Amino acid sequence: MKISCKKYILPLRHTFTISRESHDFQDSIVVSLEKDGKIGYGEATANNYYGVTFESMSAEIKENQVAIEQFNWKTPEELHAFLCSLSLSSFAICALDLAAHDLYGKMLGKPLHEIWGTSKETYPITNYTIGIDTIEKMVKKMEETPWPIYKIKLGTDKDVAIVEALREKTDAKFRIDANCAWTAAQTIEYAPLLKKLGVEFIEQPLKADNWEGMKKVKEASVLPTIADESCIVESDVAKCAGYFDGINIKLTKCGGLTPALRMIREAKSLGLKVMVGCMTESSVGISAIAQLLPQLDYVDMDGAMLLSKDIAKGVIIHKGGKVEFPQLGGSGVEML
Repeated sequence: MKISCKKYILPLRHTFTISRESHDFQDSIVVSLEKDGKIGYGEATANNYYGVTFESMSAEIKENQVAIEQFNWKTPEELHAFLCSLSLSSFAICALDLAAHDLYGKMLGKPLHEIWGTSKETYPITNYTIGIDTIEKMVKKMEETPWPIYKIKLGTDKDVAIVEALREKTDAKFRIDANCAWTAAQTIEYAPLLKKLGVEFIEQPLKADNWEGMKKVKEASVLPTIADESCIVESDVAKCAGYFDGINIKLTKCGGLTPALRMIREAKSLGLKVMVGCMTESSVGISAIAQLLPQLDYVDMDGAMLLSKDIAKGVIIHKGGKVEFPQLGGSGVEML
């Protein structure tokens, strides 16, 4: 097996702003695994909040490249277990694990959802994310991309007013993501107002470690809450039960599809709703997320839609949310 890594700087259609940062480009690493004439692709994006850069991921993989290339694996799960024994971050493991799954499916000639025994006949529609901006620009972004579900990023001093202004322009369903910007009191106060404005749930209102605050929110909020920054790895799933109504799994943060599949099963066994989110990946990462769709309650896989130029082809998300799955096996990724 041969490993290759390549850096991409993904250009965004609009400046993307959340409560803690803004950016116009997204650095990404794409890892390819080549074996028996087939190539699998995986991706992980850099992230300032978690201190991960392309350079750090590339260095980790190169340091362990010989050992990984020589490891004889039959399933992606076997390779993932081996990767976890090395000095690799979850982001680097994610890129390798996604590549391994794509390669595995291509070698079998089957898409991953079929290998996992799930049907793509029914699946949730992805939301389309509206980053923090002036109200005028947020409205313009919605008008530019009419969509049935919007995720609205908040964390300003006029959050409810923003949602009120956006509601005047669309009948679409709203989801709110505060990215840790609110207090428990704010969340409880805002929840009934947001519910009247057609908000479905609130994602990660409090700081990741504010469990006491989330307990208060869970008991008093009239809207469900979904954990994001509070749910990073597998061990966090059980911790979130009793504090949140659901979890948002990010492949980059948990280490790929292998742990994500286990997190989905555990969350469902605990009665939690399951969402999988993206980190502004290209179609490489988004096509991997799409393979999980039949198992999810909600999904945020609009990363490639937020780019002004994609670097790959795979899953296609049509206007209105219908997903066209690629014919290739695995995640069905082909680089452009």
